[in-house]
Amino acid sequence: MDALLIVDLQNDFCPGGALAVPEGDTIVPTVNAMAARFDHVIQTQDWHPAGHQSFASSHPDHAPMDVIEVDYGEQVLWPDHCVQGTEGAEFHPDLDTAPSELILRKGFRPGIDSYSAFYENDGTTPTGLTGYLRERGIDTLYLCGLATDFCVKWSAVDGREEGFDVYVIEDATRGIDQDGSLAQAWDEMNEAGVQVISSEAALDLAAA
Repeated sequence: MDALLIVDLQNDFCPGGALAVPEGDTIVPTVNAMAARFDHVIQTQDWHPAGHQSFASSHPDHAPMDVIEVDYGEQVLWPDHCVQGTEGAEFHPDLDTAPSELILRKGFRPGIDSYSAFYENDGTTPTGLTGYLRERGIDTLYLCGLATDFCVKWSAVDGREEGFDVYVIEDATRGIDQDGSLAQAWDEMNEAGVQVISSEAALDLAAA
């Protein structure tokens, strides 16, 4: 059984947002078309409290995009983004959320970031998504959303490690590409057994 996983398609990750992914909003029509065709649609939503540890503003001696060491390893410091209850944390206004059966919020613990839909960045604290999918007999995931080289990549790789077949829909995702991170992300996903696919091919497979 298949599910579409829409990753963090929120205002702050789209042009004009606090942590904008170039052309992030251009994927919305494709994502909507995909969501209309899948029986199971799940969304993730970055949902940070103010003063989150991953914000550069929480570290006066550092700037956005600096990398620091924290308890669970390296942490990129980001501009304040997707703060709970703000417009930036809301989904893109053109995104059709009606088909979504689950909205999974992540990054809400003040002291730990969360890129993956499956685990916090410590790699051990689960979000509960694995159990949700298994209870419903879902074994194949099609991923789209933002950003390819961070939350999409981490979700795809963790999905493979959890035993799911994972496809990333290439024309329904966009990346930040920080210091070559986009090419590295595609390499990591390939090594993990993630399959890259077009939206047209994904719809054909999902309908089969």
